[in-house]
Amino acid sequence: MSKFVIARQFCGPSTSGNGGYVCGVLAKDIDGPATAVLRARPPLDEQLDLGVHEGVFQLTSEADGALIGAGVASDGAILPPVPEPPGLQAAREAGARSPGLTERIHPICFTCGSERAEGDGLRVLAGQIEGAPAGRVACVWTPHPDFAGADGLIPSEIVWAALDCPGFFAWLAREGHHGALLGTMTGEVLRRPRAGEDCIVMAWPLAREGRKETAGVALFGAGGELLARAHQVWIVMGPPDQTPAATPAAVSA
Repeated sequence: MSKFVIARQFCGPSTSGNGGYVCGVLAKDIDGPATAVLRARPPLDEQLDLGVHEGVFQLTSEADGALIGAGVASDGAILPPVPEPPGLQAAREAGARSPGLTERIHPICFTCGSERAEGDGLRVLAGQIEGAPAGRVACVWTPHPDFAGADGLIPSEIVWAALDCPGFFAWLAREGHHGALLGTMTGEVLRRPRAGEDCIVMAWPLAREGRKETAGVALFGAGGELLARAHQVWIVMGPPDQTPAATPAAVSA
């Protein structure tokens, strides 16, 4: 068991942690594909416990023991086939069309916040790819050196964070404005990018069932090498007392 604090830098909404980052923290010590599920909104600047029990990595509140999230190894069967990525220039042009640049969607989010400075936030702002099916979005992400480890590579939890919001933007491009929270993310990091390496982030909608939306998302090198991919489950938000918890059976508490 170790102590862990989600610093305010890693926020999604103003009062809770970035879902992709927290999922990445739960998955970073798992070899191969992993599934992480968020059971509650991850609190910021609070002492949390991070441990493993019977193969399940768990993030719990130090104050009351409440389960915040859990991660476990996955066979990767749910990971979707990855479409051909756009070229670097086409991804750059798609990113320039991101609604996050002109509208206050999530302006302070660690992943997609347009008001975050380089090296403070990731600024992964995806937009519709020209000529692609509605909802297939992309952008270029060049990881800042401030996020790199001593080896010059970007930690896997930051890669998971970079994969977070594009899945939301895929559904935004397809259906228009609506609120949604990341509930579950199954992903794998095949190669961690280097600081300063131009990467292509792409996401696409998969299916919608009631208030559950699924999306695929992938990270590529500039030449099209697949670096990471993920399957996401998003919960479309209703009134606060009606927002369902995401508790898939793939991760046991």
